Amino acid sequence: MKILIACEYSGAVRDAFIKRGHDAISCDILPTEKPGPHIQGDVTEVLNQGWDMMIAFPPCTHLAVSGARWFKEKQADGRQAKALDFVRLLMDAPIPRIAIENPVSIISSRIRKPDQTIQPWQFGHGETKRTCLWLKNLPKLTPTNIVEGREQRIWKMPPSVDRWKERSKTYQGIAEAMAQQWS
Repeated sequence: MKILIACEYSGAVRDAFIKRGHDAISCDILPTEKPGPHIQGDVTEVLNQGWDMMIAFPPCTHLAVSGARWFKEKQADGRQAKALDFVRLLMDAPIPRIAIENPVSIISSRIRKPDQTIQPWQFGHGETKRTCLWLKNLPKLTPTNIVEGREQRIWKMPPSVDRWKERSKTYQGIAEAMAQQWS
């Protein structure tokens, strides 16, 4: 399958699909952290290139309810509307199978409810980070390794220059479940 991993700089999901023999390419405005097939640029410019599947991780900065205290400002200056338009563009891309991943966000109230909500602890990681999936022609993910010892490590991260990057990375267990179950 020819798979576009949109808005991913880490290479985690891309590499999980490559390991299963797929032609997977990540695309982000940031450079990739791991060597591999990557388009550094605007994903909207490659949506029409005959992909069989897209898994997209649109930036949550202006969407996530964890930042609700700034919503009024983001609505006033148009940042939130622009972020929602980007999500709609990804959802409506001419690609047969699509998954959109985002934390709990206004996508649920402004576009549509997610098809599934998952947690890292369902896929071998001892953290909690409720994550929503909006699916088109893809099955819901089935948990692969439920673990105990759950903590809010992501939410408790101390301030830092790269905090946003660390918080946005896909857990390896989730990446592998996507590759295994959506191949």
